[in-house]
Amino acid sequence: MVDKFCDYLTKKMCDNNSEITEEKAAEINYGLHIMFGEVPKLFIMAAIAGILGIFKWTIICFCLMLPYRTYSGGFHLKTHIGCIIGTSIMYTGNAFISQKFELPITTKIICASILLIFSIIMIYLYAPADTEDVPVVSKKERKKRRNISFVIVTIMLVASAIIKHNIISNILLVGVLLQTISITRLAYKLTNNKYGYEEYWKNKNKVIKAS
Repeated sequence: MVDKFCDYLTKKMCDNNSEITEEKAAEINYGLHIMFGEVPKLFIMAAIAGILGIFKWTIICFCLMLPYRTYSGGFHLKTHIGCIIGTSIMYTGNAFISQKFELPITTKIICASILLIFSIIMIYLYAPADTEDVPVVSKKERKKRRNISFVIVTIMLVASAIIKHNIISNILLVGVLLQTISITRLAYKLTNNKYGYEEYWKNKNKVIKAS
């Protein structure tokens, strides 16, 4: 339902503006999927967070993590219930866990450094981690999102090491870890997802060979 609605809006925008290129249309469509796919879940998350007494921290977590997820991508669970559970773990779960521990500054710097190396490698290999429903096929667009992901994750992890507020610092660390794992090939395999970019070119090559 969300896919059809986003495709419809994208088509309408393209019909009304002939200057929108194919690459720009793909970018608009991807943004609409993030908006209408993720934001509605925020209301359910907010209810869960309210019950747990961590509403403020869940909203902060969502705002801090959304830019990284928007540009780096990540797997999508197949059912609405699965999506709600996954989204709640990503944001409400992060906020809940981040209140429960405090790391010495030296340990936090070491963790942030190791996580930065891991994240950069995973971003280089897999970002933007798209899906079959919303493939990002433009090489220019993929490069742009990958480079922005590098910048965002670096800022987040540097901030996690220098911010004195323990909960926010932890939210950044845990959030980057969860989001980076969500773009990996192992995570895609476990959740029965496929990278849209790879599937697009596989199918296109099959058509070329068949012709």
